Amino acid sequence: MVQLAEIKSKIEQLPKQEYVDLRNWFAEKDWKIWDKQIKEDSYSGKLDFLAKEALHEKYNDNLKTL
Repeated sequence: MVQLAEIKSKIEQLPKQEYVDLRNWFAEKDWKIWDKQIKEDSYSGKLDFLAKEALHEKYNDNLKTL
């Protein structure tokens, strides 16, 4: 865990813009992981229930216009 403590310390010492850039890099990395997981879940059928639920609500005229 010494490495993690060192990394945290270095992050805390970053100039503001470099900290913002790092934070944005982490966010982008997280979104890519999320997108990959959603795609995998979609292809595997794990999200089919969402489409069924939406179609059911549409059939019952329960959807709101945005």
